[in-house]
Amino acid sequence: MISLCVPPFPRKTLVMGIVNVTPDSFFDGGRLPDVDAVRDRGAQLVREGADILDVGGESTRPGADPVSKGEELCRVLPAVEALVPLQVPVSVDTYHAETARRALSLGAAMINDVTALRGDPEMAAVIAASGCPCVLMHMQGEPRTMQQAPRYDDVVDDIRAFFDERMAFATAAGIQESQIWLDPGFGFGKTVDQNLLLLRRIGEFHCLGRPLLLGVSNKSTLGTVLGAEVTDRTEGTAAAVALAAAAGVHCVRVHNVKTMARVVRVCDAVTRGRTDKDG
Repeated sequence: MISLCVPPFPRKTLVMGIVNVTPDSFFDGGRLPDVDAVRDRGAQLVREGADILDVGGESTRPGADPVSKGEELCRVLPAVEALVPLQVPVSVDTYHAETARRALSLGAAMINDVTALRGDPEMAAVIAASGCPCVLMHMQGEPRTMQQAPRYDDVVDDIRAFFDERMAFATAAGIQESQIWLDPGFGFGKTVDQNLLLLRRIGEFHCLGRPLLLGVSNKSTLGTVLGAEVTDRTEGTAAAVALAAAAGVHCVRVHNVKTMARVVRVCDAVTRGRTDKDG
């Protein structure tokens, strides 16, 4: 397993490249029909600057229906086997403990759980036993229902309280706090205005002392602001990624790695100091 240890506030914003092995993901569903295509896509993302590859076998777009554990395993495990030899950390986007356990045994380095350990009662034990990093994401409701009138007293304060509770749960289950990453769940059970406020105030989550992951890539909020279809949101994604990087987010999860890696490189040069060696 490749180590994936990230200091709380690194100089470099990491780029997580999305590798969806689903037929129905909102942006790129069905584009990777076999293992060879997965391997080629992963290699391309690494060449373009991906620091981490995130494999997902179940769509979590608004309104999506869950898939069976068996179907997810059939999609995810061959993809993990294909990507691990590329020598970058492989994250697995799952809330099923069996998928996580078997993916980790194949060399996956991180578990990205959109339910923040609420989806499967065995997940926390699997992560604790492996010692791997895990992402705890906020989502109000579930993908099938999460956009049905989400409500908050204050979206940032409510998510921060959620993270406090989930981190306490995780550490009580044996997961080291140093291995926990946090994802506020842009687009997961939030209105357009709530998503924009979340991005505006993203820096407030630094008080929790954990690496922050943010997935804004091509989301519908950006489409609403731009009046743009899902395939025409690159500039909106770049703006959101730049704002996130400038606010100190540790890692951005994106589809278009080449463009977004360049965006964060410039943001990092301005806000965190240059790390390149050229004049």
